[in-house]
Amino acid sequence: KGFFAKYGMTDVELSKQASWGSMRDNTEIGSAGGGVDGGQYQMPMPHLISEGLITKGKTKIPMYVLAQLNTQGNGIAIASKHQGQGLELDLAKGGKGVFEQLKSTTTPFTAAFSFAKVNQDFWIRYWLAAGGVNPDTDVKLIPVPAAQTVANMRTGTMDAFSTGDPWPYRIVEDKIGFLAVLTAQMWKNHPEEYFAMRSEWVDKNPKATKAILKAIMEAQQWLDNFKNREVAAEILGRRGYYNITSSILKEPFQGKYDMGDGRVIDDKSLAVLYWKDERGSVSYPYKSHDLWFITESVRWGFLPQETLTNAKELIDRVNREDIWREAAKEAGIAAADIPKSTSRGVETFFDGIKFDPENPTAYLKSLKIKKVNV
Repeated sequence: KGFFAKYGMTDVELSKQASWGSMRDNTEIGSAGGGVDGGQYQMPMPHLISEGLITKGKTKIPMYVLAQLNTQGNGIAIASKHQGQGLELDLAKGGKGVFEQLKSTTTPFTAAFSFAKVNQDFWIRYWLAAGGVNPDTDVKLIPVPAAQTVANMRTGTMDAFSTGDPWPYRIVEDKIGFLAVLTAQMWKNHPEEYFAMRSEWVDKNPKATKAILKAIMEAQQWLDNFKNREVAAEILGRRGYYNITSSILKEPFQGKYDMGDGRVIDDKSLAVLYWKDERGSVSYPYKSHDLWFITESVRWGFLPQETLTNAKELIDRVNREDIWREAAKEAGIAAADIPKSTSRGVETFFDGIKFDPENPTAYLKSLKIKKVNV
C-alpha cells in the first residue's frame, strides 16, 4: 500500500522467513551478513536474543522492541479424531480425560507450536494447565514450522497445533480438524506479535527508525478499518506471503470463525486487531506485557526464578516505548491514543487468574501447574 514509501523509506525490503528459527538466525547475522535487521517477533524473542539465550554460541545481539503489531489472531486446532471429546475452552469440564487416556499409551497426545519458549508455546501451555493438564508430563510438545501444520495434521502425526491465522482456520476448512479455542477467548486483547530491531541499526539510524514506525502505525490504522480487510486478505494470500486462497483469511479477519465442530463465532472484538482494542492502544508496547512474557518463562522453567529480580533492568534496556512515543507524536497521533503509563494494569485470564505487573510472584503462586517452585 506504499506506507513505507510515504515516509521516505523506499528501500525497505520485506523478507519472508521459512520459520521462526530462520528469523532468529537471520537476525543474528544482520543485513550486513545477508540476514535481517529486524521485523516481526514472538515474545520474548527480542529479550532472549539480547541475552544470547537462543542464539548460536550464546552470542548477545542487543535488540529493541519498538511496537506491538497486533493482538489476538491465534488459535489451538485439534485433529478431527478428537471431536466431541470436550476439547474446548475449559478442559476441566470433560476434555481432560483425553490426555489422561493417551498418556498411558505408547502414543501420547502430541501438540505442536511454531517456536519454543514464546507466545504460541505459552498459549497452549496455559490452556492445558488451566484445565488440569500438565504440558510437561501429560502431553508431548514439539516445535513445527507454521507452514507445515496442515500437512502434519493431515498425516495424523499431530493431535494439536497452537499457531496464528490463517493456519488454524485452514485446518478447519480442509476438514482435518477443528478449533478448540481462540486465544482471544483465553485472554481477550492479549499481546501477540511485536516489531523489534537490532539496537545497533536503530542507534545508527534514529530518524529512519521513526519513519518505519510511522509507516507501521499508519498500516495498523488502515488494517483496523474492517472495510479494508478484504483487500488485506487478497494481498496476504499472494505467493510472496501466505500463498493461500484469500477466502481462508477473509472470515477470520472479520471475527467470523467456524470452529469446525458446530460452534460458530461472529464477533469482531475477537478478531485480530492492530491499532486499538477494548483496553486501548494495540500498537504501543506496554512494558507490563514484557513482564508477563518473562514471568511466564519463569513459570515453565525457561528462565531462572532470579530473572524476575532483574526483569525491570532487562525490560528497560530492550523495550524502547520512548521511541514509539516520539514517532507517534511526530506522526500527529492524538494524545488520547498515546498511553500515559508503561503498564496496562492487571490482566485477567479466562480461568479467573489475574496477573498484576506490580506483583508477578503473586501470579506465579496462584497457578496450580508450573515448574517453578514459589
